[in-house]
Amino acid sequence: MHRITIEYGTPADAEQFEKHYADVHVPLASALPGLRRFTTSHPRGLGTEAPYFVAELWFDDGDALKAALKSPEMATTAADAQTFDVASTVMFSGEVVETSL
Repeated sequence: MHRITIEYGTPADAEQFEKHYADVHVPLASALPGLRRFTTSHPRGLGTEAPYFVAELWFDDGDALKAALKSPEMATTAADAQTFDVASTVMFSGEVVETSL
């Protein structure tokens, strides 16, 4: 599996951010080709400052992730994300490796 992770800093208007994210951004991101899983969270820091909001988009492999990144759907989703009034945005991607316990 490969994953894109997006961390958002505190929004100027949390209520507006939450509503727009749920009503507009989630449907846009959900249309990404090859998307297998889409999760969001409001993490809590354990001794460090945590981002306000985190989204994770999961794909079967690196090729599926690359195809999604180059898609028209991603261009539309990214353009919408540019409208967010948040303190910061950090995006990264990579292969997810499960460790056996």
